[in-house]
Amino acid sequence: MKSLTACALVALQFAAPSIAFAEEAVSTDVEAAKDGDAIIVTGTRDTRRTQFDTLAPIDVLSSQAIDGSVSDDLSDSLAQLLPSFNVQRLPAADGLAFVRPATLRGLSPDQTLVLVNGKRYHRSALLGTRGAQAADLATIPNLAIKRVEVLRDGASAQYGSDAIAGVINIILDDQPGMDAFGQYSQYYEGDGASYQTGAQGGVALGDRGSIVFSGEFTKSDATSRTRQRPDAEAFQAAHPELVIPNPVQRWGQPDLRSVRGAINADYAIADAITLYAFGTIADGEGVTDFNWRNPANTGNVYNPSPAFPDFSFTDLYPAGFTPRFGSQYDDYQAVGGIRGAAGDTFTYDLSASTGRSRIDYTMQESLNASLGPDSPTSFYLGRLRQSEFNLNADFVYRLPLGMVEPANIAFGAERRKETYAIYPGDPASYAIGPGAASGLAPNSNGFPGFSPLNAGEWSQTSYAGYLDVELRPIEALTLGAAGRYEDFSDFGDTFNYKLSARLEPVRGIALRATYSTGFRAPTPGQLNAVNTTQGLDTTTLQIFNRGRLSPNDPIAIALGAQPLKPEKSRNLTAGLTFQSSFGLTASIDVYQIKLRDRFGQSATFAVPADLPNPQRFTAVTYFTNDFDTRTRGIDLVLGYARDIGPGRADVNLAYNYNQTKVTSGTTAAIGNETQRILFEDRLPKHNATASLGYSVGPFGIQARARYYGAWTDVSGNATGDVFQRFGSIMLFDLSASLALNEHVTLRAGAENIFNTYPDEATNQAVRGLIYSRNAPYDTDGGQYYVRLGITF
Repeated sequence: MKSLTACALVALQFAAPSIAFAEEAVSTDVEAAKDGDAIIVTGTRDTRRTQFDTLAPIDVLSSQAIDGSVSDDLSDSLAQLLPSFNVQRLPAADGLAFVRPATLRGLSPDQTLVLVNGKRYHRSALLGTRGAQAADLATIPNLAIKRVEVLRDGASAQYGSDAIAGVINIILDDQPGMDAFGQYSQYYEGDGASYQTGAQGGVALGDRGSIVFSGEFTKSDATSRTRQRPDAEAFQAAHPELVIPNPVQRWGQPDLRSVRGAINADYAIADAITLYAFGTIADGEGVTDFNWRNPANTGNVYNPSPAFPDFSFTDLYPAGFTPRFGSQYDDYQAVGGIRGAAGDTFTYDLSASTGRSRIDYTMQESLNASLGPDSPTSFYLGRLRQSEFNLNADFVYRLPLGMVEPANIAFGAERRKETYAIYPGDPASYAIGPGAASGLAPNSNGFPGFSPLNAGEWSQTSYAGYLDVELRPIEALTLGAAGRYEDFSDFGDTFNYKLSARLEPVRGIALRATYSTGFRAPTPGQLNAVNTTQGLDTTTLQIFNRGRLSPNDPIAIALGAQPLKPEKSRNLTAGLTFQSSFGLTASIDVYQIKLRDRFGQSATFAVPADLPNPQRFTAVTYFTNDFDTRTRGIDLVLGYARDIGPGRADVNLAYNYNQTKVTSGTTAAIGNETQRILFEDRLPKHNATASLGYSVGPFGIQARARYYGAWTDVSGNATGDVFQRFGSIMLFDLSASLALNEHVTLRAGAENIFNTYPDEATNQAVRGLIYSRNAPYDTDGGQYYVRLGITF
């Protein structure tokens, strides 16, 4: 069971891929292994691989490193520790304020595959940035995590769809014992107070297995980095008899509450047969602000209408109103299986898994202007649901061929079914009332509810088979080859392969390289879902409706949409890794990822007057494959762990350079400038993190620096998009811990200790926003915390 001692990044090193049945074979080895000798179960189906001798780059993050972050969201922890991993805050961005997009190597969130104990984790029900539908890491309790292995290499030939940028494998704790913690944190500004508590208990089932339960509760108050809107100041001056809130809307993190749990169990019923089961469950809710509606210039709400001659919304909201958008979610994943071995040469793993993400949206302090006096002020907006069911059969045979080691031959099959559903909201949330004929806005103001026109349920089934072989013909050379065939019910089949090699001419120094093809299949949600959002034009301050359409929508087809097809990639990685006997480890890897038919959004189109437009879209985009990109980058990692003086020092440095270029497609051909910038400049090209830890007896200290390079912001307007370039920023974190006795540890510290803020978002000042909501780092300033941990 983990210890809640000082935050420390145990290792940032490299390796290659695997599946869950390997976990049983290596669980005790991991506890005993040191540094680069730790066994890896991600990216290889050979249970003999360590961090140093794998064929592709892997970062390994300990439970102490994950728990060392103030945030309870695993995405934040990974973003602070891994330079190639980015996550955005996105306040007041509809569902993205709660399910935040996280990217690896600058690619789309759903181009990184997430595994738990080596098994595919289900997607979120939210279609996020540019329609990406990825797993929500925030639904996994941090306390349940034993370690995280991040494969930074294409692995579609080994794992299937989504593993273009890499794989995140979350290994759950399986050790007997008990942990508990309580944590309080708050921003320097005095807001954003967060209360976290959790407990974990594990018991041994004789000498045949174990069962571990984990649970966490978090409640976080909202933050606000907001100035009063200029138009609100003007409205207050013109109407001194009214009390206008200051600020009229809040830009910051939402109010959040979440409960999360996990279970991980295994039991050997015979020497060659082990039953196992694990799963996670989460439930939560949150509320965020939308744009304030100004009575002086929001004509599509406050203008008089002949449909309601004796009514005005100034009677209901004389000082304007700020819609409050709410999200309630529940989420679970359950996996069960049987694994074992027949002698020393054959192992098997048969499993079934099911997962579901369900999100309900609500709106408070709003209205449907087109309904006039019959409008409610609160709405149920509808539900999104993603469900998945997988069957897997995995086998490994170690074939003696007279080489240094037996050949490791892995093979298996998978059946996977995904279902996506949209359920309509209250009729008033999508109604087009009599006032619409005179220009009053239909639908619930702020976020239109899902209508029966949007609702439906869609499924997709796939079947796959794979073969994965690793050979070690001589002591210094390891070779690997993998192939996977997969057939999808909606758009046909695909075959992908991977070739790998590692050469260690001198003990402790090795060269490695991989070449692979990859793919990401469009999900049922991306193939069929339609989404409507409302925005505030920063020039006219008018509310506008924008539709993000599926390629099957009649309006999208009329504007040129084509059926979606899988994204295809070609990945090349080459690197050098070094391991010493005196505590120094290092690696450098260069990579190139060429993506064809990349998934994105079209340019924004005004809807022609002659097209049926029942949802009254001001402008629309649709999903399209028509982009090709090339991503090139460098990963550099240095680690040093050694006893120095009376204590032990751990030093880590990691740097990532990542550049994406649009090479062809609509973006390059007709100048879809917004999409080009989103692909090329929305994230920093340079990212780095450095940490220094030192412990002496019961006392430990951890210092960390984080660097983010320049990036470009994109914000939508009714008549186009606006851009702003932001410079680089450096953030510093510091914490100290003290073991009060062998069971109790106290840790205190701060993130962004110098209270550093980025450049202000000048093009959003009319909305009261100070710092860009699209920033790839926290823009709320310094945050301090104290954490008490108990371990038995």
